[in-house]
Amino acid sequence: MLWKVLGTKVTLPVVEAYKQGLRPALGYELNPWLLRLAKYRAWRAGYHGKVSFLKEDLWKVDLSDCNNVIVFLAPSVKPPLATKLLAELPDGARVVSGRFPFPSWTASSTLGQGLEQVWAYDIKEVRQAAQSSDQGSPV
Repeated sequence: MLWKVLGTKVTLPVVEAYKQGLRPALGYELNPWLLRLAKYRAWRAGYHGKVSFLKEDLWKVDLSDCNNVIVFLAPSVKPPLATKLLAELPDGARVVSGRFPFPSWTASSTLGQGLEQVWAYDIKEVRQAAQSSDQGSPV
């Protein structure tokens, strides 16, 4: 079961995924300073060599092998990212979004509130909802 984390705040979710037995646990960050910080925090927590953080552009990362994706990105990025996730993720995948929901998706569940709120989306349900709304729309 592959976990990938996209965007800032990658350290904690990647380490937590590893603690829960989800391997490999992998985080992506394009900003070199945030990438170094993530690696340092993982090392400091005793997870050096157990989790990975890569400097890669999320738009170029292949997500087709992922079962779980955690996203910490600004609201303006969510609509184009939604298109990428729907195109690449398998039906059994789950997407968890921190701080900001995907505007056109209905969450399967939510947890927390305010800045600590997260939204979980089951890709199969999101696809079904999108197909239902497309069928109900006049062409």
